[in-house]
Amino acid sequence: MSPTTTVLGIDVGTSGLKAVLLDAAGGTVDEASASYPLRTPRPGWTEQDPEDWWTATREALGTLWARGHAAGQIAAVGLTGQMHSLVLLDEAGAVLAPAILWSDQRTAAECQTITERVGAAELLARTANIALPGFTAPKLLWVERNWPDAYRRARRLLLPKDFIRFRLADVVATDVSDASGTLLFDVRQRRWSDEVVRALEIEPGLLPPALEGNARTGSISPAAATQTGLIAGTPVVAGGGDNAAAAVGVDAVDPGVLTVSIGTSGVLFAPLDRFPQQHHVDGRLHVFCHALPDRWHLMAVTLSAGGSLRWLRDLLQPLLPISGDAAYTWLLERAAEAPPGCEGLVFLPYLSGERTPHVDPLARGVFFGLHLGHRLEHLVRSVLEGVAFSLRQGLELMQGVGADTDVARGAGGGLQSPIWRQIMADVLDVSVQTTTASTGAARGAAVLGGLGVGLYASPDVGIRWSEQPVQQPQAEPRAALDAAYRIYTGLYPRLAGSFAESV
Repeated sequence: MSPTTTVLGIDVGTSGLKAVLLDAAGGTVDEASASYPLRTPRPGWTEQDPEDWWTATREALGTLWARGHAAGQIAAVGLTGQMHSLVLLDEAGAVLAPAILWSDQRTAAECQTITERVGAAELLARTANIALPGFTAPKLLWVERNWPDAYRRARRLLLPKDFIRFRLADVVATDVSDASGTLLFDVRQRRWSDEVVRALEIEPGLLPPALEGNARTGSISPAAATQTGLIAGTPVVAGGGDNAAAAVGVDAVDPGVLTVSIGTSGVLFAPLDRFPQQHHVDGRLHVFCHALPDRWHLMAVTLSAGGSLRWLRDLLQPLLPISGDAAYTWLLERAAEAPPGCEGLVFLPYLSGERTPHVDPLARGVFFGLHLGHRLEHLVRSVLEGVAFSLRQGLELMQGVGADTDVARGAGGGLQSPIWRQIMADVLDVSVQTTTASTGAARGAAVLGGLGVGLYASPDVGIRWSEQPVQQPQAEPRAALDAAYRIYTGLYPRLAGSFAESV
């Protein structure tokens, strides 16, 4: 292979870091990963040590070098990672406190403070989102109140991938897609919101420059080259937040090509070629900048998607004839035996509260409509359908905003199941396309790296989508699924008060 014909993508995930090499045609050359711990010092708190991310970066790269890959062939490095998580550095670039992660729930009071200081309508107008504990700004206010010494000494606010950029290139920068998740960013104008920053009395100098995801942001420093084995001077490209980068990796950039993922949570992602009309920006959907210029995206989130199936597996495990991951296959085979609509059984997947369309941390899971004729297969299928119904509510909001919804490209463990893919296609009434090629945020970061240095002319590289399998919606189950969906959508309004009272 000739020099500088690969690109490297690095994904700072929640459970571990992944490094992916793509060739000049966008095909996967190899990938390596390294894990690190998640700390929960109190219920509802989740933290990590950013230094663990840096250690994992060196470990993953070391694995690639040990397999014979040459750092001298790498044309660029692209970065991605978990969104929202807060990293604070002092004047010397040292980490001041544990990184408070996207999943942390300690900041309810700070969310209320932000809404009061900025104003609910003004916050939506400026940032296109409402204050939620997952975002970065509430975490920063929490640090100010509870770790005042760290706040006083802070000189740089970074997101996880940008901490790795700082270590690789000695450059402070982020990209517009990741910045969109801070609640400090004007998503329409693609710049930091002076109005929100001023209202929250945040020092503007804390915030890094925000660039488009294919922009160059420096190069590998001599010190980083010594520590990682990368070649000094290799360009480092801005990259994107994990969902935006993953979308770039499957060429979900232009309107019409959605992405749907079923991991612990479920995410539906719809690209836009313009910012939505303001009256559609009501907080029920996330509205963020995409990682490429002149593109935005809508995002709907089901907090417990694959997590709901995992809960059911764990609950039933003592009674099942098989254990571990194989139990998923066994349960999904049972689900295929139940009819669409589950003969009136409906599941609300609110085991961890809900995000879209109901921003309600107090919502709880429900099986509704149980009768003596229901069996195990009905329960399993109703969980699969309930997750799909939740995402359909997000899809309908997206369509109301004007998003095109021609095909959904799938990722995540849940969509490896043919039965769940078909349920998703039938419920959403959208074709679901999957691929055997390696996908994910790290791939998208590598594609952004290739775009940034001109190795790729477009994000449509490495996967021949015209040759990938597509699961089409079926007409036959539509009536039964629509009837179950009508029941599903009527349950939350009737139960919301009871959810609140049960806490």
